[in-house]
Amino acid sequence: MNKTILPTTLSQTFQRFFDSEKSAGMVLIACTLLSIAAANASWGASYLAVWQTPIAGMSLEHWINDGLMAIFFLLIGLELERELYNGELSKLSNALLPMVAAIGGMLAPALIHFYFNVGTASQAGIGIPMATDIAFALAILALLGNRVPTSLKVFVVAFAVIDDLGAALLIALFYTANLSMPALLSAAGVLLILAMLNRMRVMALLPYLIGGIIMWALMLKSGVHATIAGIALAFAIPFSAKQDDAVSPSHRLEHLLHRPVAFVILPLFALANTGVVIHAGWTDALLHHPNSIGILLGLLLGKPIGITALCLVAVALNICKLPADIHWRHIIGAGMLGGIGFTMSIFITNLAFVGQLDVINASKMAILLASLFAGLLGYIWLCLIKASNNNV
Repeated sequence: MNKTILPTTLSQTFQRFFDSEKSAGMVLIACTLLSIAAANASWGASYLAVWQTPIAGMSLEHWINDGLMAIFFLLIGLELERELYNGELSKLSNALLPMVAAIGGMLAPALIHFYFNVGTASQAGIGIPMATDIAFALAILALLGNRVPTSLKVFVVAFAVIDDLGAALLIALFYTANLSMPALLSAAGVLLILAMLNRMRVMALLPYLIGGIIMWALMLKSGVHATIAGIALAFAIPFSAKQDDAVSPSHRLEHLLHRPVAFVILPLFALANTGVVIHAGWTDALLHHPNSIGILLGLLLGKPIGITALCLVAVALNICKLPADIHWRHIIGAGMLGGIGFTMSIFITNLAFVGQLDVINASKMAILLASLFAGLLGYIWLCLIKASNNNV
């Protein structure tokens, strides 16, 4: 069978993105461990209370989750735009496999969670195991170094970015309460104005950033989660089809946001949202609650099964082909790494179970444990593949 070979020479933008994301993964691990330790220390109640400090009508945690995370979503949108225009998703032949993987990696975990929670109060958590954390997945790939092919790194980034877009759409469609049509239509009007500026090739960033802030505020009032404004803004900003084009506003903004998002916004999100209090008997609550079971099995089994199975079907039907330097064992390993949920999974948990602190706490514990085991299993599996290849 002829195989499509993905390019093994990465663009400068992709390499910078990879470097910042893998470093962010290391920082996130440190912040998560610090937050868990602080929450369970003798002064844990004071630590958790800090994130509930009211600022201008919202808690500090709320500002981080609804405000700063909108910038994270903006970066995700810019990354996806780059991939679509001149990255690994710009050619349909290259894009099909990660697109199929992303769909399988979202559907299978959702179906597993739905099976255990259908008709219960925790059914709202169906979206929790659907997303992949790019930073943690790339941190594992960085530890593997040249033991994995470059094409696999590109594959993981591509399906994880599509994954995050799917999670954003899920948030917009199913985690919206008290919809205000006037505010939503006003936000759409601002987006239309920004799109017109794009068509007029207005290349200054300031008008788009001001419009983005206004759109964010209107989204916040509309009931649609305000972070969706970040995704919308990303596609309103002019993009150059020329790779690594310093004149492109989209390219400039993506370059500016990498480090603040990786080393400020995501660490703050981790510190504010992973303060899981470990009570006596926490294992019973984890292993006997259908929501926790759905999250654990969705991430640990649903992700690798969904990604691998749908890719197998797509290749068998000749819809897409494997890159020449990737084997099915690599796809299974990538699927395992897809089970690292973390950022988006925690984000959706907060939306699915507003005010239900015990359920949120148990959900976060399930996410953290599943992500830990998914990362370890993926790392060990991909190491064993390399070792077996060396012995052939």
